[in-house]
Amino acid sequence: MAESELQARVDAIRAFNRFYTQKIGVLQEGLLASPFSLTEARVLYELAQRENATASGLCRDLGLDAGYLSRILRRFDKEGLVAREPSATDGRQSHLSLTEAGRAAFGGLNRRSREEVAALLQPLGPSGQARLVAAMGAIERLLGAERDAAPWALRQHRPGDMGWVVSRHGAVYAEEFGWDDSFEALVAEITARFIRRYEPAAERCWIAERDGERLGSVFLVKQSPRIAKLRLLLVEREARGLGIGAALVDECIAFARAAGYRKITLWTQSMLLPARRIYETAGFRRVREEPHHSFGRDLVGEYWEMRL
Repeated sequence: MAESELQARVDAIRAFNRFYTQKIGVLQEGLLASPFSLTEARVLYELAQRENATASGLCRDLGLDAGYLSRILRRFDKEGLVAREPSATDGRQSHLSLTEAGRAAFGGLNRRSREEVAALLQPLGPSGQARLVAAMGAIERLLGAERDAAPWALRQHRPGDMGWVVSRHGAVYAEEFGWDDSFEALVAEITARFIRRYEPAAERCWIAERDGERLGSVFLVKQSPRIAKLRLLLVEREARGLGIGAALVDECIAFARAAGYRKITLWTQSMLLPARRIYETAGFRRVREEPHHSFGRDLVGEYWEMRL
């Protein structure tokens, strides 16, 4: 990466930090019109969430200097917000907990924080709120946040999904396999035809989603009255290994059976090994293959089918 490009990204992140800290009011002397600084409020939060909290554990988990935390805890002691109990297993440690006054102080902070975030979200509407939460989740994941993965869910398509399907297929296959934009054009043709000719009783598109962020897609379309075709299976790189691809294919199979189809077909490429494993595990069998030159590459196309 060129030094100028890196510097531009550094400047962009710093500008975002300035915007966001001003937006959520952490530059004020007291957070949320309280007598507590941002760090003090975070320590109150951690003490409210933890059992048998210790000063050393707070320093480690919050990345705080021991002397700084000690000064915060001395203030909390003086104001009657924190209680200490010697550890039964380590005489050097004390377990920290909030007193009734401490819990009252935390409760007021917590309530005002929820109210301010709700006020921030309200003008955005459901779609904007989902985009904001998804963007924040992406920042956490990219910067290595360690937290339990939120559950994902499958849903049927809605307005705006087709543009995402086209964009992500084009980008993912270009990045991972070097395919050119003729593949993106093909995906655009498939999705446009799906919307124009959509038969709800015989066809479906499913989108995998977590925290408002799309993670994958698949289509089941009508090939003939008795034959369905599985198309455009995609799972984003960061969501692979969660079982999303298999779940999307299982949805196609279950729907095809309920709709009265007798067979499902699909076309894939020999080098798409993870997708091929999903198809084989689900019960599809390869029936023929043929070399071809498409999307700027020499490929081996494979035709798979499953009898229902």
